[in-house]
Amino acid sequence: MGTAGAEGKADAEGKDGCGQGAAARAAHPRDAGGELSRGQVVAMLGDLRRTLRERYGTADEARFDAGRSDEARRRALVVPVRFHVLAAGRAGRLSRAAVRSQIATLNAAYSGRTGGADTGVRFRLAGYDVTNKAAWFSHPRKYQGVIKRKLRRGGRGTLNLYTAAVGSDVLGFSTFPQWYRRSPRMDGVVIDYRSLPHGSYRRFNRGYTAVHEIGHWLGLLHTFQGGCTPPGDGVSDTPYEASPAQGCPDYKDSCPQRGDDPVHNFMNYGFDSCMREFTPGQGRRIRAAWAAYRAAGHGHGRGRARERGSVDRGTGGAGAARSVGGAR
Repeated sequence: MGTAGAEGKADAEGKDGCGQGAAARAAHPRDAGGELSRGQVVAMLGDLRRTLRERYGTADEARFDAGRSDEARRRALVVPVRFHVLAAGRAGRLSRAAVRSQIATLNAAYSGRTGGADTGVRFRLAGYDVTNKAAWFSHPRKYQGVIKRKLRRGGRGTLNLYTAAVGSDVLGFSTFPQWYRRSPRMDGVVIDYRSLPHGSYRRFNRGYTAVHEIGHWLGLLHTFQGGCTPPGDGVSDTPYEASPAQGCPDYKDSCPQRGDDPVHNFMNYGFDSCMREFTPGQGRRIRAAWAAYRAAGHGHGRGRARERGSVDRGTGGAGAARSVGGAR
């Protein structure tokens, strides 16, 4: 559960909005924008229900998911990724091989190969570019407006993923799909380049900062959103959690509601070695949010033409700041 934004890590080992020290992620939210208020969460979940009802005749995510066609069920939703590498000379200059490794990590996590549910989402590298600009590289949050106006490509269904030196208390930040209509140019995800697979941020170098932040971009909140107070993250199979996971606990049950804390969930704040799963309910939330906000042809009018770069739900191939996801 959380806000798409920056998420922080506590010590110099690396940040995704969650700290790299044992307690860092709890002490410093992953999202730069901080946690969403209960009012914001209620409004976002309500907007999702209204949009689903208007477009598909039901506000129930499970009913919407069950009503998808057999063809849509068979095919993965493939998201095109425009990967923008920000650098300062040699610093931060990621190779194509490093970028492909991150894409492979995304596909493993979202397909359930690391454990947990298959969300039905896959990722395809659609573009790779390197921009050598020291100020952008060193201060991506300060310059994110100009960075995104200059580099962003595609429509609401294209993921623009940027890497830079995000900082020591934050490893990444993201926007939520609900925000696209208001600020389409700000849509996207920014992560620290040291958090990629085999990066230099010990404990946070398996590529899961991107997995987490993209979860926000796809519509997921932190599992600890709102603590033990409803509606939490609004997903029925992620138990309530009073506070983020710290380090890699074997077990935690911090709320009176039924269920142990989801300490291994990708939308929590544990070490990368502790993260391994999404739930079936999170998969349904992603597919519902995609249909509501990022599917091809989405717009204020039902007959609106498809946007370039968008991907319809259930299709197999690719043709979408403060973030709700919160920073790591």
